[in-house]
Amino acid sequence: MSSSPNTRRLNIDNINPHVRAAKYAVRGELAVKSEEFRASLLRGTSDLPFNQVISANIGNPQQLDQKPITFFRQVLSILENPLLLEKEDVLVNHLGYKTDVIERAKWFLKHVGSVGAYSASNGAPAIRQHIADFLERRDGFPANWQDIYLSAGASSGVNTLLHIICADEKSGVLVPIPQYPLYTASLSILNATCVPYLLDESKNWGTDINTIKESYQKAKEAGVDTRAIVIINPGNPTGASLPEEDIRAVLEFARQERLVVLADEVYQTNVFIGEFISFKRVLRQLQKENPDGKYDCVELASLHSVSKGMVGECGHRGGYFELVNFDPEVQAEIYKFVSIMLCAPVIGQCLVELMVNPPKAGEPSYELYQKEYRGIYEGMKERATALHKAFEQMEGVECGAPQGAMYLFPTINLPPKAAEAAAKEGRTADEFYCMKLLEATGVCLVPGSGFGQKEGSLHFRTTFLAPGTEWVGSIVKFHKEFMDQYR
Repeated sequence: MSSSPNTRRLNIDNINPHVRAAKYAVRGELAVKSEEFRASLLRGTSDLPFNQVISANIGNPQQLDQKPITFFRQVLSILENPLLLEKEDVLVNHLGYKTDVIERAKWFLKHVGSVGAYSASNGAPAIRQHIADFLERRDGFPANWQDIYLSAGASSGVNTLLHIICADEKSGVLVPIPQYPLYTASLSILNATCVPYLLDESKNWGTDINTIKESYQKAKEAGVDTRAIVIINPGNPTGASLPEEDIRAVLEFARQERLVVLADEVYQTNVFIGEFISFKRVLRQLQKENPDGKYDCVELASLHSVSKGMVGECGHRGGYFELVNFDPEVQAEIYKFVSIMLCAPVIGQCLVELMVNPPKAGEPSYELYQKEYRGIYEGMKERATALHKAFEQMEGVECGAPQGAMYLFPTINLPPKAAEAAAKEGRTADEFYCMKLLEATGVCLVPGSGFGQKEGSLHFRTTFLAPGTEWVGSIVKFHKEFMDQYR
């Protein structure tokens, strides 16, 4: 049947159904409404009961007043405008640039070239070599720069890897619940199968290998070809860091079932409790302990980003992934895939190099770098602790001590009348709670349903990035009024 030439070709019913089915709560309805509120406040046309919007829904540090690292931005300023090097004396004597800033900028201009030009599809070789050097220092095992791919943030790397892994609708990927919704949304768009496995909230959101095995077996019985397992370490939204024994258990299970391990390690410097241990280090240790080659076919892809940690340069879109034990022919196809997008933003690539190779002790910029880095870390830890203490005061709210990442993920126990009111609006109870909170306080959270949660439980995720404590007090006040209204 032909349609009138005066109607649009695309409508909500004929676009890609997999895009339509994908859900991404972090930037969903609540986030959209919060931006509408922000715009109204800026126009001065609002009668809202608050005077600012707090975007606690997303790990976007510099939107919430985290200051950029001086050394990083000074180097980037020269890369964006190399003519500044014609006035080195002004940079040093009047603008506070240290000599190592100028030296690093010159290194980039020599080894990478103009940040306005494309690089190699998998990233500038000199930067990839410095990433390999960093990985060797971190893990104690060599890294090959040719196995490193620079990406537009870790999200782009995840997208690349899932495109390679997922062949059809029966291709399955084990994903932790709760999880960062990038994974479920991406699998939905690829029309592949998410195989969820629950994290154990009673054990600080730890990974239970028996739960993983049960989920895998259930999917296998349903005819799903489970090909990979996602581990977010430290966790998002939970902040938990995996101990070595859990990492070993996951790698052994991956070996037995021939699963690709996707280790999302973007929060590796955001650790308050325990320590960060990389999957690469443990895999190499297992290979060393088993020289018979037992672990030589365990495929690992680990990802990192400049968006998190103390760097917080989300908008510059820089990240990388490293491949371990991948078939060379598969790597060639990965290279082809990233080539379709030409290359990651080159300024973001340079930020990755700065992240993995910051000023060293004895260098002119080291003292300021350390002061800024430690200040950001301690500030995050203090705000996380204050937020946790506030949650402890709130009726029906249970929250483990902040462990890391940039988030808390408390359980909320809401009255039955709140669930009934939510159902009348076609919402889950946690969505209803978060919407009412936003409308009353301007604080934007993400309901736990956006990350997945155990059936019958309710949560929300909040960052602890926003400065000050007034917004925390507004949550406490709202919660009391909400509970009184619906009890």
